[in-house]
Amino acid sequence: MRKGSQMAQKNAKQIETIEHIPKSEEGRSFPPFEKQTFPSQIFWFALTFIALYLLMSRVALPRIGSILEERRKRIEGDLAEAQRLKGESDAAIAAHEKALSDARSRAQTLANETREKAAATAETRRKEVDAGLHARIAEAEKSIASTRSAAMANVRGIAGEAAAAIVERLTGVAPASRDVGDAVADALKR
Repeated sequence: MRKGSQMAQKNAKQIETIEHIPKSEEGRSFPPFEKQTFPSQIFWFALTFIALYLLMSRVALPRIGSILEERRKRIEGDLAEAQRLKGESDAAIAAHEKALSDARSRAQTLANETREKAAATAETRRKEVDAGLHARIAEAEKSIASTRSAAMANVRGIAGEAAAAIVERLTGVAPASRDVGDAVADALKR
């Protein structure tokens, strides 16, 4: 690869640039700076400047001004419309918030009333159930008392018979039923 690049350098020829200036132009300066044409250039520059100034001030600038004024009015109108719509939306939001607040308060009131009704109904039902339970308890206590009385009466009889049988077996003599009844009553009192 190095040989190829060295060979290319040997065969390369120097390129020279030559500027061709026509004979009529030699020794002349840049045309706008020539003293002979300077006054006519100033004249045409001033004439062109005045023409462009008049054209811009009479035609282009009024059009641009009217476009800017129209745009300013349109922007002001859009801003006014946006402000009006913002006011309407704020009013709608306030009305919505008020309606939402009213609905919440109504819902809270309804919930409280329903809770109070349910509590009252539950209290009434509880009292009914309590009354029914008290009646059943009273009946059960009466039943227990009568069963206890019957059992105690049977206990006296059974205890008397058992005591008489025990004494008779131990002593071989049957005790008097009055003595056995007194001993059983005395034992049951304790």
